[in-house]
Amino acid sequence: MTKELRIIDFMGVRHYTSALSILIVIISLGSLAVNGLKLGLDFTGGTQLELLLDKPADLDKIREVLEQEDLKSPAAVLFGSDQEVMIRTQDQMKEKALEQLQTAAGKTGAVLEGVERPARELEGFTDTLVFANTNIDKLRQSNLFSSSDYGRVDYAQREDKVLVNLEAPIDMVYLRTLIADIERATDTKIQLRSSEFVGPQIGDELRDQGGLGMLVAFILVFLYVAVQFQWKFSTGAIAGLVHDVIVTLGFFSLFQWDFDLTVLAAILALIGYSINDTIVIYDRIRENFRILRKSDPHEVINISITQTLGRTIMTSVSVFIVLFCLYFMAGEVLQGFALALIIGILAGTYSSVYICANITAALGITKEDLMPKPKEETELEETL
Repeated sequence: MTKELRIIDFMGVRHYTSALSILIVIISLGSLAVNGLKLGLDFTGGTQLELLLDKPADLDKIREVLEQEDLKSPAAVLFGSDQEVMIRTQDQMKEKALEQLQTAAGKTGAVLEGVERPARELEGFTDTLVFANTNIDKLRQSNLFSSSDYGRVDYAQREDKVLVNLEAPIDMVYLRTLIADIERATDTKIQLRSSEFVGPQIGDELRDQGGLGMLVAFILVFLYVAVQFQWKFSTGAIAGLVHDVIVTLGFFSLFQWDFDLTVLAAILALIGYSINDTIVIYDRIRENFRILRKSDPHEVINISITQTLGRTIMTSVSVFIVLFCLYFMAGEVLQGFALALIIGILAGTYSSVYICANITAALGITKEDLMPKPKEETELEETL
């Protein structure tokens, strides 16, 4: 004898789960409205450095140096090996260099008004600094621009301003100083492997394209479910996906975790995972509506979810095992990706059971909605 399946009354607690879902979504939206997302370098613009040390990195000491430099939202993480460090900050190295020069020049009474491109006749120079309230002799005597740091240095007068033309870019000079400070703090030798700058405009484009990609994904999912099942199923599926995304974003907003491109990729992947689990449940509901014609819709949904519950749990657990390994073992660079998926899959497993089917039932799904439409009569006379 086969053991009879014990049907769980999921629809019996639908009012409580609906209230819980609404509460969580309100909290998430409230946090997003008040705190916003802590956007990472990919969206805000800034600088990313990749350093290779001659021995295992001491991240605590590196972070202390970054804090002392008063960099904006600095982060130092390992990637690849324990000797490879990625430093990310929303500051631009050029701006930090100008800040330091302004502070140093202010001690002599000079005012740094800005930076320009060198004149065409000054071939080989990269930056021209404009100073006021000073003269060429004062700037020469201040030793602000040593040849060991800036290479060739040329001074010129323009009305009441002093122009200082520099061969070495001021951002690279600041970067060399920053690396030297890290070397002294960690007692290591450091090789700069790459230095990348992301402009704010590029960050805005990435943010807009990510949002557009998410919107397109929602539309395509809605159309797919509507074609394969019925519009009431499609509405429930989209409600579940929106719930999953809002809850995941809410956690990142509430705890002010960095939101970068890897997290955005995780949310897009979450949409695909969550709808896959929902489709399995929907498919069983459709089959049972056609088989259990005397059962009411809530009973059919309870039976269908119960029958697929084992698959839902096993699938989620297997994914969690991979994600936890990724979170703890793959390095800090991918922790945001793993964390977003962990939260999203928890929310997605819940929404597939308690939101998608619940909304479909609330819209009044019946067996008539899912019965195959009778085929229209063909031109019978031609066959007679």
